[in-house]
Amino acid sequence: MSKVIVIGGGPAGMMAAITASDKNEVILIEKNNKLGRKLFITGKGRCNVTNGKEIGEFFDYIPTNPTFLYSSLYSFTNEDTMKFFQNKGVKLKIERGDRVFPESDKSSDIIRAMESELRDKGVKILLDSKIKEFDIKENKIRAVILSSGERIAGDHFILSTGGVSYPQTGSSGEGLEIAENLGHKVVELKPSLVPVEIEEPWVKELQGLSLKNVELSLKSKSGKTVFKDLGEMVFTHFGISGPLVLSASSSVKKQNPYKIIINLKPGLKEDELDKRIQKDFNLYINKDFKNSLNDLFPKKLIPIIIKLSGIDENQKVNTITREQRKSLVNLIQNLTLTVKGLRPVEEAIVTSGGIDTKEIDPSTMKSRIIDNLSFAGEIIDVDAYTGGYNVQIALSTGYIAGSKLGD
Repeated sequence: MSKVIVIGGGPAGMMAAITASDKNEVILIEKNNKLGRKLFITGKGRCNVTNGKEIGEFFDYIPTNPTFLYSSLYSFTNEDTMKFFQNKGVKLKIERGDRVFPESDKSSDIIRAMESELRDKGVKILLDSKIKEFDIKENKIRAVILSSGERIAGDHFILSTGGVSYPQTGSSGEGLEIAENLGHKVVELKPSLVPVEIEEPWVKELQGLSLKNVELSLKSKSGKTVFKDLGEMVFTHFGISGPLVLSASSSVKKQNPYKIIINLKPGLKEDELDKRIQKDFNLYINKDFKNSLNDLFPKKLIPIIIKLSGIDENQKVNTITREQRKSLVNLIQNLTLTVKGLRPVEEAIVTSGGIDTKEIDPSTMKSRIIDNLSFAGEIIDVDAYTGGYNVQIALSTGYIAGSKLGD
């Protein structure tokens, strides 16, 4: 029986330890005083553990190196994830966008189920144990050295220490530094699934306003649409956030200025929206323009729409021209924002970048550089949109890293 050392107690590390324990003695090392610290806060503490879409559709929601994940996602699918937790007594539910949550809305139930499986499999767990370096000889790791000075020998090592987002949960990047010291290339780390800063000063006036069922398009300098989806968003003091914005942020590259186009009424075609506005105008025909939009928009948004429309707020509705109305329709369906930048990586849900996928065997998660090293989870240069995809990637890569040690 081989001795496997898993470093990092997030979803990827826990799943790697669980699967590796079927044929090996396993030690799981975690720097925090409890497992799953980052998992605990995912989905605002509700833990969006996977997505209910067909597994083949997942790749449409993975902007970074999706083909690298074919083996892992098909080896341990979203259906496997749901069965795993249901078999451990966790009832699940599917919400909007096929997001899968524990029925209890408690991430602690997900973590508890994984901890239970680790105990059942006899995995030894070392908490409050930070790694310092590897003892390596002839391209093979012999032991991991902890910051306490303790040396833990092993036959195979799985590194699943995460990226650099939410460093307060333990994802502070030391695993990436160690991998780089071992000769691995680390693709530039940048925020993904992160709020977006906006240039337009009027955005601050909308702070706290949430919009549902809007369409957001992200367009590059050339006018190419690089992201487009329906969903929810919220205005903040610095710009915009919310599920729709976080997913769009994955497609923002530093070197390219972007515009965000928001269609406030995506369910209506241009002529349908025009007729809807005419209907409202007829209802408020003797009112001022500022008093004719209450049925169309949240109260907080109306002053901004008026300002951007160029129509005098005191103009009588019955004097608004066809051209003014058409311009209003265009504004509603093309509310344009200028991207100033992304919020810091410390505020990101996941890290984009990490260990170069070219240096990892996608069918086993084994390093192509170090003979007895594997990777799992966010430490790898893969990331996805919001919706449970990133947790599924962590579980799937952890599963394959732990189950393919003998291959």
